[in-house]
Amino acid sequence: MSYASAVDHLNSLGLELAPPPYDALTGDAPKRVQRKFDLAHMRTLAAALGDPQNSFPSVLIAGTNGKGSTAATLASILAVAGYRTALYTSPHLVRVNERIQMTIALEPTEYASTDVPASAGPGALHPIDDEAFARLYFQVDEAAQRLVGEGALPHAPSYFEMLTALAFCYFAEQKVDIAILEVGLGGRLDATNIVEPLLSIITDIALDHMDYLGNTIAEITREKAGILRQNGILITLPQHPEANQAIGEAAATLNLRAISAAEYTPPVTPAFMAAANGSAMLPENRYAITVEGEQLTVDSPLHGQHQQRNIALAIAAAVALRNLSGSNLPHSGNSIGYNIGNATIEAGIRATNWPGRLELFAEMTPQLLLDVAHNPAGAWTLRSAIAQMPEDRPRTLIFSCLRDKNLTEMARILLPLFDSSPDGSPSRPFDHVIFAPIDSPRAASVEDLLAAAHALGIPAHAAPHVAGALAQARRVTPPGGLILATGSVYLIGELRQLALAQ
Repeated sequence: MSYASAVDHLNSLGLELAPPPYDALTGDAPKRVQRKFDLAHMRTLAAALGDPQNSFPSVLIAGTNGKGSTAATLASILAVAGYRTALYTSPHLVRVNERIQMTIALEPTEYASTDVPASAGPGALHPIDDEAFARLYFQVDEAAQRLVGEGALPHAPSYFEMLTALAFCYFAEQKVDIAILEVGLGGRLDATNIVEPLLSIITDIALDHMDYLGNTIAEITREKAGILRQNGILITLPQHPEANQAIGEAAATLNLRAISAAEYTPPVTPAFMAAANGSAMLPENRYAITVEGEQLTVDSPLHGQHQQRNIALAIAAAVALRNLSGSNLPHSGNSIGYNIGNATIEAGIRATNWPGRLELFAEMTPQLLLDVAHNPAGAWTLRSAIAQMPEDRPRTLIFSCLRDKNLTEMARILLPLFDSSPDGSPSRPFDHVIFAPIDSPRAASVEDLLAAAHALGIPAHAAPHVAGALAQARRVTPPGGLILATGSVYLIGELRQLALAQ
């Protein structure tokens, strides 16, 4: 079966966490029922595939925002250290393959062996190829259909469960030394949570996915804390008091060793990055910290002050991995941790690739800045970054979001920064707001987007599609201005494709 067939079949499963839009056996449309999450179903599927998740060590990362950046940074550090590193993230920007990555050695050594960790030398992360994706997808699907037919599963796996099983099969097949796994939703009942991680990381927690996870920070945190293990290791940072309390209660109950990454955050705010036109654009994350008595220089391509927390979590995790001991570690026959020196941490941070997060296309005219701020917490973070930009620079916002996000709150956070109305900011008369429809059944309608702007008295208009929105933005934004796009991963993915094609 072809890659295209695999992707089409995957997409036919519907939304990532929804039940399939058809009966797995008859093809008929089933009754529409709320998906009941149950890790027993994921474990049943994994067992039918030979429990691939048990064949490699892993790190599990949960949180509301920042978990992808943390995962990408940590995976880059391990890749530069020479380990066959796997990375599993969600969602993707353009192609589903982006979610499933592993390292390929940059200059393989003559005696490289999959049986000897780090023997191939430093590597770089690359997505799974189309052939492997298709082959493993239909392997997982065949097992799932058999289990449904036997009554071992009540329904076909979800989109996310299928991809998670595929990723585990790929990582096991490739004999990875370690897998860095980003939780999809929550933690306690997430499909990734069938692994037994070497350590768990909890990033910043905020209100999001409240229909699934709870209505308060404490309730959501307790769901995220479901990735923690008895006598395990937790890496985290101080954050919202309710989250701190819930994490602390879980740590005490499970007899965890909790490690704070606070010591790896910079002592002062970093300097500004010079954009291509010479104006100050975004804070550059370049600073020195001390790691186990030795100075380490952080020089990350991820911009924005908020990334300092994610980088700190990745550093703390790398240090914890090198200080581990136990029989489940990568050096067969040895009870020592991963060989990750401070110079390797520096190089891994520099090599991090995580597009669509305050990503500036400086060579475009006008310049284009992309950021996947897809919830209110992300919008506040983006607003903080915008506040550090030159106030007199004209800017145009391209925005869209999913209807299950808090559109009203996101609009209140972001749209006033682009208010060109007579009653708006006197310094923003040349700003614009453009809404773009995105290709997702979960997308907020253009009518709802316009209504949110009109409720605030902020001028806005809609484009017929994403390409049209970019064309409009380039037409109305002066050459020295800035186009800023945000609100949805789907929007950023499509715009990034357009920008790369320029």
